[in-house]
Amino acid sequence: MGGCAGSQRRLSDSEGEETDPAPRPPLQDRQGAHWKNAVGFWLLGLCNNFSYVVMLSAAHDILSHQRAPGNQSHAVLLADILPTLIIKLLAPLGLHLLPYSPRVLTSGICAAGSFILVAFSHSVGTSLCGVVLASISSGLGEVTFLSLTSFYPRAVISWWSSGTGGAGLLGALSYLGLTQAGLSPQHTLLSMLGIPALMLASYFLLLTSPGSQDLGGEEEAEIAAQQPLINSQATELKPGSSSHLSLRERWTVFKGLLHYIVPLVLVYFAEYFINQGLFELLFFRNTFLSHAQQYRWYQMLYQAGVFASRSSLRCCHIRHTWALALLQCLNLAFLLADVWLSFLPSIYLVFVIILYEGLLGGAAYVNTFHNIALETSDEHREFAMATACISDTLGISLSGLLALPLHDFLCRLS
Repeated sequence: MGGCAGSQRRLSDSEGEETDPAPRPPLQDRQGAHWKNAVGFWLLGLCNNFSYVVMLSAAHDILSHQRAPGNQSHAVLLADILPTLIIKLLAPLGLHLLPYSPRVLTSGICAAGSFILVAFSHSVGTSLCGVVLASISSGLGEVTFLSLTSFYPRAVISWWSSGTGGAGLLGALSYLGLTQAGLSPQHTLLSMLGIPALMLASYFLLLTSPGSQDLGGEEEAEIAAQQPLINSQATELKPGSSSHLSLRERWTVFKGLLHYIVPLVLVYFAEYFINQGLFELLFFRNTFLSHAQQYRWYQMLYQAGVFASRSSLRCCHIRHTWALALLQCLNLAFLLADVWLSFLPSIYLVFVIILYEGLLGGAAYVNTFHNIALETSDEHREFAMATACISDTLGISLSGLLALPLHDFLCRLS
């Protein structure tokens, strides 16, 4: 790639020396490109998940105002999970072969459409269609941007992950803050239509071109690597060498990824089993917090833990992610035992455990994709990133199948 040539540049400020016929861009230009890409991927992660978090919270509110029959959470969960699961299952089968810019545009349009549909919804069906659009936007965005990291230095994976972690925390806080300030859920949603626009601006105007696709020479590659995507040939950024992999090669790569995919599936299975099945049942009467307030604190602490650990790659790199899966499963077993036996004396112990749960989940996510980027070849990396992103959604889907029935069963016993 063009950026690699920068390491070979010569000092040109000494008198009497001949300079290269094709001088490299100055160090500060390349540092500027590095920070543009870092901030760009952070914002892409933030916007991709922010819209989803905010819109899902609003869908619950609007469905409750519409007096939807039956269990609303089941319907919202289904509309939330299925589209993302289908998109991620299609990713290794050919979705990742589509050009990047149309995928990013589609993701942004779906995010904006979800806000508008839910904001102006007068029926349960329309609200659920808004949830489906948000799910499509989030799933397509994650597949696209994780694949896109294969064209950039591996450090952008940490920035992307940190942005996705921040989305859960900032999304929930912003929606809560605006509605508490007096805005209706509808007006709150419409006020956030700038988020999809920020995502598109981050991709087209902030990210610089990888500078290595079909460019004539080293100098052209270096110059292109300083340009935003909208000003370069990379506006039509196409899949890389992964597009030429045979089915046999893809199967071989997939089998090599299983030792990362399986632990991440288990982490998310245990994590969302706790969130969907146990949070509402971890209720303490000997505290000043109401049941609803306790639930909100659980969600906020969980999101804080996820954000902190998804931002921690520079401080702590974990190679053996199966250890995180084991710890998260122990977390699930411990909290399930407490729901059954009620042996924890204080809600503050649960606060610590839930913060720890978020830390484990976020660490599993960022370290899994960082390890895949380190251990896969350049030829396979784009396909590997697109394939491995099924892990979290698969774990969430499996947990939903078991957690919701168990939740209902435990409620009947209490």
